[in-house]
Amino acid sequence: MYQWYKVSTVCFAYLSDLPNCALRHNSSALGACRWFTRGWTLQELIASKSIEFYDRQWNMKGTKLSLSTVLSRLTGVDEEIIRDSELVYTASVAKRMSWAASRQTTRVEDMSYCLFGLFDVHLPLIYGEGWKAFVRLQEAIILETSDLSIFAWRVDFVDQAHRGVLTV
Repeated sequence: MYQWYKVSTVCFAYLSDLPNCALRHNSSALGACRWFTRGWTLQELIASKSIEFYDRQWNMKGTKLSLSTVLSRLTGVDEEIIRDSELVYTASVAKRMSWAASRQTTRVEDMSYCLFGLFDVHLPLIYGEGWKAFVRLQEAIILETSDLSIFAWRVDFVDQAHRGVLTV
């Protein structure tokens, strides 16, 4: 999917939960949209050259470029990376992981799968593996980079199944 977004000419983000309002004065309305909580939309935001954002009445509210400052503040993704996706790999592994930390997916495995493009990782999708997908993702990242920041973060789950160097 990451590559698909990367070669697209333009992507359209229909924000069905965005009321018709002026975003300059009400960027909190944009931040409340579900689009900013979904795991798969992170790669859409970063990889796409151009995104047009539309409210629930299909009024264009802005573009990825015109809203880059607001988008950076809402997502934690550096504005330079929002403006130029080629810079994504200059961000540390921990920083890229942090962008996804508050996002959600319907299936457990998709939380890992939606990050493959951000780390230039190519692995098979194995639905049913649960959180093992995240371990596989971390292992693949470790094999591809010397960035030790992958060990500099943690996840606090009450039902955490795995403990140790690789976090799940």
